[in-house]
Amino acid sequence: MNEPIGDAEGQPLTRRTARDAATPDGDAAAVRAPDVDEAAIPPRPPLPKPVDFSSDPAAAVREQFRQARGDFESHVTQAREHLDQANERIKARTGRDLILAIVVGLAFGAVLLGSLLFLKELFIPIALAIAVLGIFEFTRALRAAGRRVDIVPQIACGVLLVLAGYFAPPWLSWVALLFAVSFIVVWRLLAQMIAKDGRTYGDVLADAVVGGFVQIYVPFLASLALMLLRQEGGQWWVLGFIAVAVATDTGAYAAGVAIGKHPMAPRISPKKTWEGFGGAVVAAVAAGVLLALYLLELPWWAGVLFGLSILLTATLGDLGESMIKRDIGIKDMSSWLPGHGGLLDRIDSILLSTVPALTFYFLLSPWAVLV
Repeated sequence: MNEPIGDAEGQPLTRRTARDAATPDGDAAAVRAPDVDEAAIPPRPPLPKPVDFSSDPAAAVREQFRQARGDFESHVTQAREHLDQANERIKARTGRDLILAIVVGLAFGAVLLGSLLFLKELFIPIALAIAVLGIFEFTRALRAAGRRVDIVPQIACGVLLVLAGYFAPPWLSWVALLFAVSFIVVWRLLAQMIAKDGRTYGDVLADAVVGGFVQIYVPFLASLALMLLRQEGGQWWVLGFIAVAVATDTGAYAAGVAIGKHPMAPRISPKKTWEGFGGAVVAAVAAGVLLALYLLELPWWAGVLFGLSILLTATLGDLGESMIKRDIGIKDMSSWLPGHGGLLDRIDSILLSTVPALTFYFLLSPWAVLV
């Protein structure tokens, strides 16, 4: 039988009394760790010896190169993280991918610049392609909004208008415009008569007017750029007004992102601000003066007038296209240009700027000859 646990009087032992009874001397430190066989422990590996670079110069160079490469990769990673964070903030504010927008814009600008600098006739197929794509993009957006716009006659008349701007006399370009608008309107009315789908008179009239407006807005304004191109030294004027329009957009975008707080036209384009417009004014005037002095051979005050006129038409063209998109109910005309939206979203300010550019050429070009 087991011995009873307790003291002589039969009372149970406390935990401490039981622990002291388990050790002869009552010392808690009497519990010893098990013995360890030191021979079974593997020896500690030796520490790596420092490289003596004084005796091996090549190793010193390799070590310095490795450290420099590591520092460079670290800086590149940090810069990329900062750029991605800034891009995300700008994208959240403007709805555009900054990096893609810059890459696409530089590529588009390089093509235009190369055609105008080396052989101005190369600009003709570029302008024709832009006009055709712009017509197709605009027509598709209108059709998605419920308008009846015929793509094939639109493109056919658009090609005629654009080519007339370069190869026909100026008066014949106006005749071509009248013919194109009349043809589009008559085509739509005849197509509606054949369809007989019960469309109301107001909708049919709106379809005809919108179809004629497409011809004026895209191919005719593009033909004015070719009309300017065919003049003596016209390629420099085309390059000049495009550069001022791009500078206007860039200045407005940079100032709007940096300090833009007060909306300029919230019902039309909520993200355009008066601070952005101020940046556009500074950029347009500066670009106009520089181009007048070093490219167009005009006095500085002519550059100021040229820059302000392009600023006005570029702003109106941008706001006008925003109004059209808002009326249609879309954000971008298309998604063909990554970071920009549609083609018309990028050339809306350039198209309307052909009017003051051609006007100023005939008003101020005598200075370019006399200087």
